[in-house]
Amino acid sequence: MDPYKNYRYLVEIDGIVQAGFSECTGFGSSVEVVEYREGGDAARVRKLPGKASYADITLKWGISDSRELYDWHLTAISGQVQRKNGSIILLDDTGQTEKVRWNFFNAWASKYEGPGLEAKSDDVAIDTLTVSCERLERA
Repeated sequence: MDPYKNYRYLVEIDGIVQAGFSECTGFGSSVEVVEYREGGDAARVRKLPGKASYADITLKWGISDSRELYDWHLTAISGQVQRKNGSIILLDDTGQTEKVRWNFFNAWASKYEGPGLEAKSDDVAIDTLTVSCERLERA
């Protein structure tokens, strides 16, 4: 079985309609390792699971007239955080069939970066949004 390509994907966020993203990175999870020394023996160190944490998701897209993601970030700036659930969906080679899904929960837009502008370039202007979530699961 061949692995799936990393360029056929969708991002769904409750109530936000956004055209394609050029990049979606950073999502994952980790468990803190807590070292515990038993008794007075320095050589007997146990490694115990600690706090689970979830990395921030970074979304990049070509700037357009749509303000939905930027406005979502503004709610956090104003102190009225709107938490949303969403999914990152990896598609098959045809771009038609869902193959892998990661669901994220209680997310909010914690950081926004506007595009870097350069008069000598003809690149697409890219917006960047960082989404912080409380949990992420592969469905």
